[in-house]
Amino acid sequence: MSTTHLPLDGYTIVDMSTGIAGAYCTKVLADGGAEIVKIEPPEGDPLRSWSASGAVVEPGTDGALFTHLACSKRSVVVDPDSGTDLDTLHGLLASADAVVWSRESTFADISGLGAEAIRNEHPHLVVTAITPFGLEGPWSGRAATEFTLQAWSGGIVGLGRGAPDRAPVHVGGRIGEWFAGAYAAAGTLTSLRRRADSGRGDLIDLSMLETQIQGLTYHPVTFLELRDRPFRSERSVFVPGVSQASDGMVAVGVATAQQWFDLCVLVGHPEWIDRDNPLAITETATKVAPEIYEWIRARTVDEVCEQATAFRIPNSPVANGANLTGMPHHDERGSFVKNPSKSFSQPGHPYRMSAFRLPQPDNPPALGEHTDAYRTRAAEIASRQRTDSREIAQALPFEGLRVLDMTAFWAGPSCTHVLAMLGAEVIHLESTSRPDGTRMIAGVPMTDELWWEKSPIFSGLNTNKKSVTINIQTEQGQELLRELVKTCDVLVENYTPRVLDQIGMDYDSVKALRPDIIMVRMPGFGLDGPWRDKAAFAYVIEDAAGLTWLTGHPDQNPIEPYSIGDPNAGIHALIGLLIALEHRGKTGEGTLVEASMLDAALNVTAEQVVEHSAYGNLLTRQGNRGPSAAPQNLYQAAGLDEFGRDDRWVAIAVETDEQWLALRTALGSPEWAVDPELLTAQGRRDHHDLIDEHLAQWCRVLDDDDIVERLWSVDVPVGKVMQPHRQTELPQLQARGFFAQVDHPVNGTASHSTLPLTFSGGRGEFTVRAAPLLGEHNTEILSGLGLSESDIERLEQDKIIGQSLSF
Repeated sequence: MSTTHLPLDGYTIVDMSTGIAGAYCTKVLADGGAEIVKIEPPEGDPLRSWSASGAVVEPGTDGALFTHLACSKRSVVVDPDSGTDLDTLHGLLASADAVVWSRESTFADISGLGAEAIRNEHPHLVVTAITPFGLEGPWSGRAATEFTLQAWSGGIVGLGRGAPDRAPVHVGGRIGEWFAGAYAAAGTLTSLRRRADSGRGDLIDLSMLETQIQGLTYHPVTFLELRDRPFRSERSVFVPGVSQASDGMVAVGVATAQQWFDLCVLVGHPEWIDRDNPLAITETATKVAPEIYEWIRARTVDEVCEQATAFRIPNSPVANGANLTGMPHHDERGSFVKNPSKSFSQPGHPYRMSAFRLPQPDNPPALGEHTDAYRTRAAEIASRQRTDSREIAQALPFEGLRVLDMTAFWAGPSCTHVLAMLGAEVIHLESTSRPDGTRMIAGVPMTDELWWEKSPIFSGLNTNKKSVTINIQTEQGQELLRELVKTCDVLVENYTPRVLDQIGMDYDSVKALRPDIIMVRMPGFGLDGPWRDKAAFAYVIEDAAGLTWLTGHPDQNPIEPYSIGDPNAGIHALIGLLIALEHRGKTGEGTLVEASMLDAALNVTAEQVVEHSAYGNLLTRQGNRGPSAAPQNLYQAAGLDEFGRDDRWVAIAVETDEQWLALRTALGSPEWAVDPELLTAQGRRDHHDLIDEHLAQWCRVLDDDDIVERLWSVDVPVGKVMQPHRQTELPQLQARGFFAQVDHPVNGTASHSTLPLTFSGGRGEFTVRAAPLLGEHNTEILSGLGLSESDIERLEQDKIIGQSLSF
């Protein structure tokens, strides 16, 4: 294993952001070797004094989350009222490669330090702007929090999460901020890659609303438009889901009919199986749920998991900040490391490389620790100011990159989808007997002509890709696969580890075919460890990483988000690939990138482990309340929803004292709201029940649009709890062109989501082509390998390739 350099060594990135998203973005970049210079006001970044559990952070010390996120960074204090300090900042920008910016920063409103102004003044810079709604559009300046953005995105309703007799429930842990940070890191690395060829910078405009749509919803608009009905129309609790075992909580999930059949056998009730009517599974599961829960209660967590694993049924202990670090799988894999400054536990890297080892985290900086050093360098920095052309680069970032996409379902295809959208030639590999599983989510009977081409989900995840079908279970198919690998720069796969190992396509074998290839493997639980061969679905990863633990009402079992575990794995795999491409660009050397779904999830739930390890405090679910705002909750509005139900809700969150005063004014300053104790965040938290009671009464007689208008007019964060299939109705998404109209030869035309960020050229930089038909590019790709027309015809006759399903 090479350790001679860090892949991102040589990049200087100025961090002008505030909040988790920017801090996590720059942490990922620092972990890859970039020099991160964090710009702070004299009082320091607000995260320095933050604790989600309410632990006291003494003056002059730093909170555990900041200490985790700031590892290996540098701190420069800039007084916004000091011309000398601002000159130092401009000097840093003049010689840096990128800047990460957020509107909440102390410096964002200073003349010349807005995102667009920085880009205009320093055209060589990659400027990554992280904002709630994006830099442009009618909502660009609207008040928002991560919680209210979940409401607008449709993510609170999501895939029908939660019981219909309770309020909907958001995904806990401020997951939207972490996910946006990961996307920002991927966008920054992507643009730096393009800048290496063009010498020109970029303005990356990332919308957290759009990242939440990508992470918490499952192409609901495309489904609605192609099927003329929503993917889900009501909330429900999945069975078994999270259950109480004799010694703790355990999650058991059934995502397929076969898994339900296997569960029936496992719990001793094969008579529940109705193979002739698989659509009755949900009804049957609900009816027999008490018996399933009784079976689970009679066993320990380990016993349930062991027996479910033997049947290939997805399962996991329900993890939280207290039990995560002690799980044998994490211990064997070394999933957690010690913080170098305070020795609490924190997640290791979300990916592992075979060609080099990413460094262990270095100490976080004291406030202003590096200020003098950078002031000394200011004159030298100014003399090295770039003079690159202001012209926008035309080439897409991944043009010329050929990617073999051996992925299926959501996690893997979401990674390769970004590559395809930004210019890579992505060849999606399936077979006629084992197609991508999302083709099965067609929403039409399997008796329909070409039903496998009609899946809205497959269509949404695979635009701009090519399709090749090869039966890799045959010798001929394996030989074709080997020849195809020789022509590819990158291979991405998300099978369980045993699949490629069994056909001789592990990394060493692939490297022998193409020495400089980058092979990204996305196993659910990793390539080693006792959970290596567990079945992995998004919800099980959420269970195993603590995402589920923080989601749900406090008086009920946790609820699986049933979403973010997949796309979060996809974006982290993409970051790992981009770091590997930097390594190959400098050394010519390929590498294996092991990007397990679980390691990615552990990184975005880091706060739970950090808080418990540092302070002994266990973060728990709070329904729709949260640690950063009070009040924060969902409140029922007047009127019926589109399904005729009394089920319309708004999300309200107050993060600052100024917002509380504005909310009080909007309410008409009632007597209860002018209590002096409510003027502080702690006072509002102490009286949250009282505030909830009065806000619920106020909202219950008002239309949700009326509530939004009243509160947004005074800059209070608010959001309608949208049905996800209504995303195209949001004016902000319309103005930003987030959805593209895509014409498919079988499905016709429908709206498809694009990417949650734009580059300097806007969305017009790339076009969106329809997802491929099964095997549509067989002739093109195979003839490129030297096969003749007769060779290809013979392969089709032998059922090695094909364009129709054959099972």
